[in-house]
Order: sequence, then structure tokens, then C-alpha cells
Amino acid sequence: MTFLLTLLAAIFVLGPLIALHEWGHYIVARLCGVKVLTYSIGFGPKLFGWTSKKSGIDYRISALPLGGYVKMLDEREGEVAADEQHLAFNRQYPLKKIAIVAAGPIMNFVIAIALFWVLFMTPSEQLATKIGQVLPDTPAAMAQLPVGDKIVAIDGHEVQTWEGINYRLAGRMGETDNVSITLQSDAEGNNATKIYQAPIKEFMQGDAQGKDALSSFGMIPWQPNIAPIVGDLTPDGAASRQGLKVGDRITAINGEEIGDWISATRIIRDSPETLLSFTVLRDGKSVQLSIMPQGKKDNLGNDYGQIGAMVAQSEIVIPDAYKTTVVYGPGESLVKSFEKTEQLAVMTVSSMGKMLSGMIGLENLSGPITIAKVAKQSFDISWQMVLSTAALISLSLAVLNLLPIPVLDGGHIVYYVIELIRGKPLSEGVQMVGLNIGLLLLAGFMVLAIGNDISRLF
Repeated sequence: MTFLLTLLAAIFVLGPLIALHEWGHYIVARLCGVKVLTYSIGFGPKLFGWTSKKSGIDYRISALPLGGYVKMLDEREGEVAADEQHLAFNRQYPLKKIAIVAAGPIMNFVIAIALFWVLFMTPSEQLATKIGQVLPDTPAAMAQLPVGDKIVAIDGHEVQTWEGINYRLAGRMGETDNVSITLQSDAEGNNATKIYQAPIKEFMQGDAQGKDALSSFGMIPWQPNIAPIVGDLTPDGAASRQGLKVGDRITAINGEEIGDWISATRIIRDSPETLLSFTVLRDGKSVQLSIMPQGKKDNLGNDYGQIGAMVAQSEIVIPDAYKTTVVYGPGESLVKSFEKTEQLAVMTVSSMGKMLSGMIGLENLSGPITIAKVAKQSFDISWQMVLSTAALISLSLAVLNLLPIPVLDGGHIVYYVIELIRGKPLSEGVQMVGLNIGLLLLAGFMVLAIGNDISRLF
């Protein structure tokens, strides 16, 4: 059942993005006077579809849902009647070819901007960007960032939400340098700002691999102070098997004092298959236990520890000082959607460069299985998360398709730019060599990405 829901979520999110990408190619081709033969969502054998009586275009859904294509009249792919040669793609001026090929990725950029625009216009109550806790032995701790101060900028870029902070920090993945944090303190009522320099080394790599950017950096939002008292246990969990009991209060783990449930959870999640020494208060007496969290994998394949203990229920009240309502007008939302699209596009290209240079590992590359799981996870959270996931995937499709690899749109654009400069196209032999190299590169990336996806499952 879970597999079916994941598949349906992936189709629901990816299907429209692929369809609109190909529609970009399709509509610009028709506007440029090129005859379109086939508009297909998916590759391989035709599952179903129809042929337009007016245009003769074959609209179809094909068996392999890994993309789509628009087939145009082209003398390189078959004989073209003399009276239709002016409608063939290969006969068009290079600028028309570039416009047709670029239209798909541009459509994906437009989709991302539109979805971000809707999300920015949706009012939301969020946690204010005040630092709720600084984790020990992290860049934030080394920079001595004060708890309670408000984060207003990262590396000189204004931030207004924790999501924005997370993206700015994630963009520094793999780097060794300083991160500039601008904080605003209202302790004296003058909202004065101060810039701190936090040192990072191979950020989010090594032992921090798989952790989110905020935890790796060490500054996290306000979190409720929930007493670390065990409220329930799963019968087959590590905690139950190794002596923890309902009502126990966790006071220390591996000698680190525990004052709240979230601190205990953080240590447990970061210690899969690692024997931990627990100190608990039971009936007024201190009890020592050794518990090894079971290793689990989240939806993205990251390892985490779990002992099967649940906290005793308590009411959570967020202080007004740590709450804020984020709302933007239509104009400001549009500006911010463009800014966010640009930021994430640059971060995507930068991450690819870091993978190629070895700054970050190739295990960060994700394939269709991870994308499907993320899509399913977004449906479990909210409609806003579905739109956000769709926007991120659409943006990734745009950037990936613009890479200068011959089999992709970006590679074809390179060919047509060369044709525009030379006044004639590259020979078919040269184009075929480039195409074969591109296919090998793309196949290699796909094998690596799917291999990473599979490794995350086990």
C-alpha cells in the first residue's frame, strides 16, 4: 500500500511538471512554424492517446514515466516532402532552434516561480528567527552566538524565516571558511545588530553527513521544554528490552546532563547502533542503564537511532516572543519568488560543482526513488509542502536540463549557438559523437543516483 501511495504521489507531482516542460517545447515549436508529429508524456510503447484530426499530432501517454518528448518534422530522421521542408526543425534559423529547445527549461522556471509566489502570498504563523538553543561543539558554539538574539542575515543575505536560514547554510555545504551571522538583540530595546563569524570545516560532511544544516551549524529554533519523562514504551524497542520503564526521568546520557526530552532525542537519533549510558531517576533513586538505539533510515535514507520510548504528554505553549506571522502582498511575493528561484538555482549548480571537485560526496546525488519518497512525504505534511516540493523539483529539472551535455536541452543549445556563430551546423558525425558521450554521462549519473537511492533503503 505504501509503495502504491508513493508511486501515485510521484505521478501527481512529476506528471504535470514533465507535461508542462514538454508543452514549452511544443507550443514554441508551433509558434515558430515547425510541424509537430508527436507529444508524449513518458518514453517507450504507447499506452493510450489520440491523434488530432486537425493537426495530425499524435498525443500519447507512454509506458516509461521517466520524462517525455516532442517529436518534430526533421530531415535527419526521415524523408520530408518538398512542400513541407520549410516546416522541418533542421531547416529553421538557429535562434528559432534555441528558442524551441530552451522553452522546456524556461517553463520549469516559470512553474517554480509561480508556485513560490503562491506560497509567499499564503499567510503563515512561524517561529521567529530567534536562536532557541546553541548546540555544543558546533560552529555556532565556537562563534559564541547568544541564545535569544534574532538572526537577520546569513553571509549578508537577509533572512526572515528558518527555512531561509536553512537554505543559506545548506548552500555552504562542503566548504571550509567562516559563515557571517548578523544578529539583532532587543535586550536593550535598541534593536542593535552585531555580526559574528562562525568557522566551518567541510560543512555537513564527515560525522555531520545526513544531518540538516541547522543542526550541523548548531543554532536551532525555540523548542518546548518538555520534561524527559518516559510516557510509553514499544514492547520490542531497545528501551523496553534494556530496562527503561514508564515514569523514568532521563537525567543524563553518556555523562551529558539532560534537562528536556528534545535534548535526549537528539543524542539518541545521532547514535544509531551505539551503546549509550543512561542515568534515570526512578522512584527517587538514580539508576544506570546501557541502551543501544536501533539503526533506522528516514525517508531520505539518512541513518538515525531509535529506542522505542515516547514522552509523557504535556501541553505546549509557544511564547509570544518566539512567534511571528509572515505575510507578503502580491507584488512583494513575486519579487521574493524570483529571488528564491535564483538562490536555489545557484545553490544547485554550486552543489554540482562541489560534487565534481570532491568537496561534497557523490552520495548526495539523488534519483527517482528518493524524489518519489519526498513527494509522498510532502502529501503527509500539508498542501503547502506539496507545492514547495513541486517547485523544488521543477527548478531542479530546469537546471539539470540546461547542463551543457549533448543529450540534454543545454547540449543542444550549445550546438545551435555554435551554428549561429559559424553560419552552418556542426557535421552530423560530430553531433553524434557528442550525443554518444552525453548518453554515457547521463547513464552514469542515473546509475549512480539510483544506486544511492537503493543504498538509502537498506
